[in-house]
Amino acid sequence: MPLPASSRFQFTPDMTICRVLNGMWQVSGAHGRIDPERAVTEMFDYHAAGFTTWDLADHYGPAEDLIGEYRRRFAARFGAARLDEIEAFTKWVPRSGTMTRRIVEDAINRSLKRMNVERLDLLQFHWWDYDDPSYLDALKHITDLQRQGKIRHLALTNFDTERLKIIGDSGIRIVSNQVQYSLVDMRPEVKMAPYCREHGITLLTYGTVLGGLLSEKCLGQPEPRRSELNTASLQKYKNMIDAWGGWSLFQELLAALKSIADKHRVSIANVGVRYILDRPAVAGVIVGTRLSVAEHIEDNARVFSFSLDDDDRTAVDAVLVKSRNLMKLVGDCGDEYR
Repeated sequence: MPLPASSRFQFTPDMTICRVLNGMWQVSGAHGRIDPERAVTEMFDYHAAGFTTWDLADHYGPAEDLIGEYRRRFAARFGAARLDEIEAFTKWVPRSGTMTRRIVEDAINRSLKRMNVERLDLLQFHWWDYDDPSYLDALKHITDLQRQGKIRHLALTNFDTERLKIIGDSGIRIVSNQVQYSLVDMRPEVKMAPYCREHGITLLTYGTVLGGLLSEKCLGQPEPRRSELNTASLQKYKNMIDAWGGWSLFQELLAALKSIADKHRVSIANVGVRYILDRPAVAGVIVGTRLSVAEHIEDNARVFSFSLDDDDRTAVDAVLVKSRNLMKLVGDCGDEYR
């Protein structure tokens, strides 16, 4: 694979991952129509370039089905023995309520069938309502299924630090938590990352390039109207920019990033991803993959071509210090969903 060794991370003792993960939220239907045939074909291009790790979910439209078809074609082309080269991390996002063994096992079996696997590499569990403690029942059933060999590793999505501690104290082994983490949203620095470092848990981050807003195309541009924010990602992350400090401060951030990007001959998005990859506890950054619509393989690869120096970080931090405190405005990781 053409990516350097630094692109890989020892995620668990038995698994390495690419530190830039291919995010599949973009195939869910909230980002426009995709061509499934072209999407699967392009998945081979990502793999060939070294981007072997996929982030998806049971509710991301056809994402699990696309992985299943991709695996079938991959085995036919390269042989089943090479399927271990693919890391596919799915999520289970149930409605709150009673969690019986049957409910949990049926959900896991659906993902196994759709993804054409005998064991899930990583199951990332999400829970909407902390007032309903049934999430602990669900996790205990999931742990039982893990012992049976249906799940390789167990992780969380958008849990806050308080609940992560409760889960850990219950004896449930979690390897990672997926959280929003970017130059605009540094909340994980406050509680989540310190806790994870202390307890051997890593972070997978999303929203790091703000749905594409953290890019040259937005530098020097007027604030976009709502009608111009034509994907779920653009709408979501524009709201985060507004809460963080607004469009004017965001322009100041983009200008600082552009100077750093030019210095290293990379893109603004590369600098934003590199900054978060360098943060303690971060195992990988999820970058949305608009399969059959647009691809950024070459640009994403540049993340591993440079390092930020002290001057770069100082220039970025000089802008970040002017922003609002999102921990006070929004709360801990995942609180924006509750």
